Amino acid sequence: MSDADTLPPDGGDTHVVDLKAALEERYLSYALSTITQRALPDARDGLKPVHRRILHAMRLLRLDPNQGYKKSARIVGDVIGKFHPHGDQSIYDALVRLAQDFAQRYPLVDGQGNFGNIDGDSPAAMRYTESRMTEVATRLLEGMAENAVDFKPTYDGEDEEPIVLPSNFPNLLANGSTGIAVGMATSVPPHNVSELCDAATHLIMHPDATAEDLVRFVPGPDFPTGGILVESKSAITNAYATGRGSFRLRAKWNVEETGRGVYVIVVTEIPYGVQKSKLVEKIAELLMARKLPLLKDVRDESADDIRLVLEPRARTVDPVILMEQLFKVSDLEIRFSLNLNVLDKGAVPKVMGLAQALKAWLEHRKEVLVRRSQHRLEQIEHRLEVLAGYIIAYLNLDEVIRIIREEDDAKASLMATFELTDVQAEAILNMRLRSLRKLEEIELRKEHADLTTEKGHLEALLASDKRQWGAITTEIAELKKAYGKDTPLGARRTEFADAPDADMAAVETAFIEREPITVILSEKGWIRALKGHTEDIDDKSFKAGDRLKLAVKAETTDKLLLMTTDGKVYTLSGDKLPGGRGQGEPVRLMVDIEEGRDIVDLFVYKAGARRLVASAVGNGFLVAEDDLVANTRKGKQVLNVGGADEAKLIAPAEGDRVATIGHNRKLLVFPLTQVPAMARGKGVRLQRYKDGGISDLKVFYAADGLTWMDSSGRTWTKPMEELTEWLGDRAAAGRQPPNGFPRNNRFVG
Repeated sequence: MSDADTLPPDGGDTHVVDLKAALEERYLSYALSTITQRALPDARDGLKPVHRRILHAMRLLRLDPNQGYKKSARIVGDVIGKFHPHGDQSIYDALVRLAQDFAQRYPLVDGQGNFGNIDGDSPAAMRYTESRMTEVATRLLEGMAENAVDFKPTYDGEDEEPIVLPSNFPNLLANGSTGIAVGMATSVPPHNVSELCDAATHLIMHPDATAEDLVRFVPGPDFPTGGILVESKSAITNAYATGRGSFRLRAKWNVEETGRGVYVIVVTEIPYGVQKSKLVEKIAELLMARKLPLLKDVRDESADDIRLVLEPRARTVDPVILMEQLFKVSDLEIRFSLNLNVLDKGAVPKVMGLAQALKAWLEHRKEVLVRRSQHRLEQIEHRLEVLAGYIIAYLNLDEVIRIIREEDDAKASLMATFELTDVQAEAILNMRLRSLRKLEEIELRKEHADLTTEKGHLEALLASDKRQWGAITTEIAELKKAYGKDTPLGARRTEFADAPDADMAAVETAFIEREPITVILSEKGWIRALKGHTEDIDDKSFKAGDRLKLAVKAETTDKLLLMTTDGKVYTLSGDKLPGGRGQGEPVRLMVDIEEGRDIVDLFVYKAGARRLVASAVGNGFLVAEDDLVANTRKGKQVLNVGGADEAKLIAPAEGDRVATIGHNRKLLVFPLTQVPAMARGKGVRLQRYKDGGISDLKVFYAADGLTWMDSSGRTWTKPMEELTEWLGDRAAAGRQPPNGFPRNNRFVG
């Protein structure tokens, strides 16, 4: 081919381009456009351009929360025509997502009509739905008219749009964001605003705070669909420190009894982002494929709330084992990734940790505060200049009127006569005649004084970094009050829990018929299990001279722990207890209780729980219930006692304070942290007695106060403020209890 064949038809010049370089240049341009204009949110307001433009267009349409709705098609049309020249369906999809309370933790759009549902059904067409902004959206836009942010020309240069929103709301972390760009992606789960406010406030006071510090305030994400987070604290802390990680999220479920020992599992919350219809379809497919041997049927009984009913194959199936199986094979459990890859200052992609993301928002809020304050200061200075001119005019009213009536160039004459500025002279010439009242002069002087005071405050604010952070702290406190955990929108939805370990022992337990029982223990050590949970126990069902000692509500799959006066703990299985007919059997036939030893207490074993064990003379320590389980009939020695001393009490240790009372009727309250945790031993002195020993003890939370029940069944509560005289350290003597405390020296009458 000759050179002439390669010439363009019009005979123009040719330009040789390296195809590789040209493709790289064009693809890089496309990649940068995708990253900055489509996929990644701005760290400051947490929004992508399309969402920012939607809210800006709704602001211009005055779609405030207290105004009427407008058709969504009108909003989409304005966004396309003025700011975002892309497909109307993509804009409407973005608008719809902002209105879905199952997609947005704090919705930015208040939608009226069909905006889709958690099943994955599509929303109605934009011509049928209507929208307006929510209170959260107005917070994001707060200060737009006060020069809070910079604007840039729109795509056609005919208008302007904000580069970023003022964002009086931590939207990036509160609502989260997901997106896929070229070579990078972002995934930010939603969080609780009240917790973010606490963390931000702490960060203002301690700028060098680490992820370990902030996790105390932000323990994990808070998804709009609830669910249960079963990730370990260390993994959550590491994810927040690095900006990368994942969170293990499970569905929330409970067991509903249907009678005769039969039950169903009801799922009331599903993981975030999971479509309910597809979830049910997947479980049904696994069921048909015989991959769920413990499951019989799945039904969707949802109405406004989620209700998925899972029917087990038999009533002997343990629901925990069944759910563990479903968690492994279905979207009842997901991993939501954390990739805090956002645009730093709206320009540079950067993976941030929790502290960095909060700092980016706080620094933006500080910049907005300074800009708004400067804008207000300029307005005040302009108004003060005008007011000063007005006051001069009032003092020389007759001369001002004469100049206006007689002089050819009244403005120049006013400026020369009274040394006025151009602004002042223009304001006087534009003043209405009705403003010449004497009262107006008084009001102007008052306004001048008020504005001068406000100017002083603003100048002091702008001159002090400390005052600026103080103002931001106040704004954050107001935000927390508006969306606190005591509000419907601010209440935490996602709970925290440890994932149960379904080991072989649990599998064996699955073959036990699970049903409620009431375990009856008599004073002479006879034990039996009544079916169901009952309060009505017939005194005639005991042998002559015997009576009820303890009644414990349990289930056949439970383990029961029994403590004797020699400090040993024995383990009983709920399914192996004798039935409720007759008087039962002596517990000594089941475990090897030493001769002459009595039973102290019987209770249901709870994995992970703790107990406070005490001897008669008042020695005690904390022990994990996991360390109480005995694998043999001989039991496990826990509390070491000798001589006349013996084991006396073993109480639940749920709280942060301990209350003890002795036979001498002396009450003492001290911190639980003063009691050591041990697996076995003698313990430490809980309370000092001159004679006698301990009568009762109770572990409680200081925030809840100390409660007790008298012999009449009335419950008394003493807050910590009223317990000051009984507060002390471990091993103190204590004081006489408050009025109303039972004479039998027991917290439960």
